[in-house]
Amino acid sequence: MDFFASGHCFGLFRRKVQSKEPATTEDDTKLLPKQAARFSFQSSEDATLRQHLPEVQNTLLLYEPKQRYKLVKDAAIPQLKSDTEMLVRVTVVGLNPIDWKAPAYNFGLPSLPCVAGRDFAGVVIKAPKAPSRFKIGDVVASASTDYRDFRKSAFQQYNVVSDFNVYHIPSDLTPESCAPLGVAFVAATIALGICLGVNFESNSGEEAGPNLLGIIRSLSTKMIPDDIRDECSKGIEEADRPRKGDWLAIWGASSTVGYIALQLAKLAGLRVICVVDAIKHGSQLVEAGADVLVHRNNTEEAISIVQSVTRGHLRFGLDTVGKDTATMLQNSMKAGEDGNQRWSHLVGLTGLSGEKLKGIKQHKVPIKLFHTFPEIGEAITTWLEQLLLSHKLCLPEITVMEGGLDGINDALGTLREGAFDSQRIVVPI
Repeated sequence: MDFFASGHCFGLFRRKVQSKEPATTEDDTKLLPKQAARFSFQSSEDATLRQHLPEVQNTLLLYEPKQRYKLVKDAAIPQLKSDTEMLVRVTVVGLNPIDWKAPAYNFGLPSLPCVAGRDFAGVVIKAPKAPSRFKIGDVVASASTDYRDFRKSAFQQYNVVSDFNVYHIPSDLTPESCAPLGVAFVAATIALGICLGVNFESNSGEEAGPNLLGIIRSLSTKMIPDDIRDECSKGIEEADRPRKGDWLAIWGASSTVGYIALQLAKLAGLRVICVVDAIKHGSQLVEAGADVLVHRNNTEEAISIVQSVTRGHLRFGLDTVGKDTATMLQNSMKAGEDGNQRWSHLVGLTGLSGEKLKGIKQHKVPIKLFHTFPEIGEAITTWLEQLLLSHKLCLPEITVMEGGLDGINDALGTLREGAFDSQRIVVPI
């Protein structure tokens, strides 16, 4: 059945798909009342939230590359290790391409067997010991960017999350609609706020967000991990930061990261060019605020259009597709010169050109800032919470696939086949 659910800019198209695998059993769902998954900023006092946890849980494990995930029914419940951590009963997982690409191509697997999954929504079962915005019964969502810590992975019934990496789900939204937001919002916010230096603090009213570059540069550089220190401390000079009215080009704006980056850039007063399949995604991107749509099919023509629209002065670019398109976007940009010329800046989410042009600085997104620094993590999640509450963010379209943890392999197969294109697949568990 196809149906529409109320969303922010427009209806969120949701397609329910029955997995080949059986759904979660009734016993698995008894722990949490169904109403707990429907409301946020409210706390359920149902006794089942406070009852003794089971000794084991269901978990999906990957034992070897190029294999399917296997359901394990006697895995240990993750333990809290700090006073800022909470235990969440996962109710919905959002699938990301990395969830099938990592095992298929044997990358991003820190050790085996491993627990995967980045995006999820759920209910707080154990609140942090330290003072926190969260309490038992809160309906929340988060992104697990700390993929080396399997306690925080999404493909399990219970996981651990730091309170500065969590956001409440507003009462007019469902866990299914929010479950796939986390990683994309974090990536978009850090790409714009750190790599390109966008200051969301200058936004007006309810749209005001954090000055991430200001936050990270107020800390000692010795605290920043070596592999991202240069990006955070000297990736972009203060004089190079975007000003209202500057152009940003997003190649692959129909991806969830691109879609969210478009909206955040518009909130910051930038003008945005979206290079996409304009026939398929044009309407959605225009409603989200795109200033110019460029059809991607003829890449040379796309480059010429971007250069024409910006009069050869494009200084900010974000590519969400890969090395080849990042190279094309770089060729669309203004190459800086010596002296007082402002540099241009290009962010590549999944790859960058091997050729570096004079005056164009390339950036990789330091995503680990989200879980490494509470100041950064909480600034991002509280802003996301605020944008959702004030209806300032259009949510991605979703497809709901049934089957629980058992059905995730089939759902990942559907994701890999590209059957739903720009829609995000979520699986209630």
